[in-house]
Amino acid sequence: MAREIVDEPSEDVVAKAKHDSAKQRNPFSRIALFMRQVVAEVKKVVTPTRKELINYTFVVLAFVVIMMLIVLGLDSFFGFGAMWIFGNGV
Repeated sequence: MAREIVDEPSEDVVAKAKHDSAKQRNPFSRIALFMRQVVAEVKKVVTPTRKELINYTFVVLAFVVIMMLIVLGLDSFFGFGAMWIFGNGV
């Protein structure tokens, strides 16, 4: 099972960002700060296990099929209703 990690930036990154925002920075140092923050966030990513990935895939596919059936049913219902009200164009 995936690890539970609180999605909060680490204190050193936050402190560095606050300190850096207090002074004007040139564009290259702002890009470097952004990249450091991106790397810190990417380190928090937890990849699912194979079993979890398969489970998530089936859940998504089942949801998509259910939504397709709902849309098909509503489309057919409103289509037949329009044909009943307006006739078949003859």
